[in-house]
Amino acid sequence: MDEADQPLPEVRKSLLSRTLTEWKTLAILGGPILIAQLAQMANGVIDTVMAGHASAEDLAGVGIGSSLWAPLFLLFMGMLGALQPIISGYNGARTPEKIMPATWQGLYIAGVGAIIMTLLLTNVHPVLQGLNLEANTARITQGYLDAFVWGIPALLLMAALRGLTDGLGHTRVIMAFSLLSTLINLPLNYIFIYGKLGLPAMGGIGCGWATSISNGVAAIALLVYLSRSKIFKKFHLIADWAKPNPALIRYVLSIGIPIGFTIFVEVSMFSVIALFLAPLGPVVVAGHQVALNVVSLLFMLPLSIGMALTLRVSFLIGAGAPDTARLISRSSLILAAMTALVFATLLFTFSQGVSALYTSDAAVQAVTVRLLMFAAIFQVADVIQVTCISALRGYKDTSIPFLIMLFSFWGVGLPVGYMLTFTDLLAPAMGAAGFWVGLTGGLGCASVLLGWRLFRYRPATVAQLGS
Repeated sequence: MDEADQPLPEVRKSLLSRTLTEWKTLAILGGPILIAQLAQMANGVIDTVMAGHASAEDLAGVGIGSSLWAPLFLLFMGMLGALQPIISGYNGARTPEKIMPATWQGLYIAGVGAIIMTLLLTNVHPVLQGLNLEANTARITQGYLDAFVWGIPALLLMAALRGLTDGLGHTRVIMAFSLLSTLINLPLNYIFIYGKLGLPAMGGIGCGWATSISNGVAAIALLVYLSRSKIFKKFHLIADWAKPNPALIRYVLSIGIPIGFTIFVEVSMFSVIALFLAPLGPVVVAGHQVALNVVSLLFMLPLSIGMALTLRVSFLIGAGAPDTARLISRSSLILAAMTALVFATLLFTFSQGVSALYTSDAAVQAVTVRLLMFAAIFQVADVIQVTCISALRGYKDTSIPFLIMLFSFWGVGLPVGYMLTFTDLLAPAMGAAGFWVGLTGGLGCASVLLGWRLFRYRPATVAQLGS
């Protein structure tokens, strides 16, 4: 009997059962992704805390250096992020012969990206001069970057190989090697920053060496694992080497470039907001940074679910199951809404306690608490938009979502936020809270437009998506 002919309660039961099964699959895929994301965040926290204990100049140098390499890395990481849905689609379509050629094109892209990043980051003197940094801070920043660039090839290698491991549904692999990198980074930071085991104290520059070495060790360990693992014996990097394929590289980049620039647009917007807020004083800037850190930490959960959703949708499309892909795409919005409501409730309830964890300064706490109230509302729009855009990436639909995000962030969020923060055009000037209202408006716009795109999107053919 066809599902359409079943009694209504049975149809509902069937849909509920299928939905819960898909949610369980998302949890299995997303759990390790979440741990990997938190491990990667932990590296930044470790660098910041340990450099801060060396000196304020070391902290500033590491902070400025990180702000220079992070947007570039996220740009290339986004480009390589196209490999996950592509390989997952091949896996779903049961065309394993296409997987290693695509992986190798990703490795070639990673190699070019490593060269570009290295050239840019070892020639940042004009940027540092433009920032009018104190001489010692500029020295630490450049020294940190000169050390950090040695680990860039390993960093982008792991990003490319993540397309293979995550694309095949083995998300625990990158989780394990991300944790390994973090565990290595902590003691190396201690040794290099403070000068232990007979080495000179390098301060913030030591963070760069620690990060490079930990990334290098993790990448080598990942290569060894892939070459010996029974799980990946069908996908051997050396035995299945593929030469550069311009058409396939263009295909990867056609999906990956919009993803990379979407991430870049979002990151750059937050950087611009921080610069705009600087004239309002250190208390406001500090409160904004604390609130942003809290939101970024909470965002790891919906982001991880979204990354798992991309993998699942692309697999189902490749397997010729568009109805199930549509079911999980739409039902995930329910899961996203529930997650957002839980986060909003936590922020409303515990904002004072959360702010106290970050700072004992009463003035900074007051700013943070006020901003976290807006952040609670911000959560709903943010979680919904990342769910929609993740599902669309599973369909390999990335160009229109990029334009939507560009319009929402830079056409709505930033201008509205600026007017609410500094002018009386829309309402009495709100200070830093104005940018959070603007961000919420921009994300709300994005969630509506991306939701409209998701519900109306129809892939032309399965073959086109898996080609």
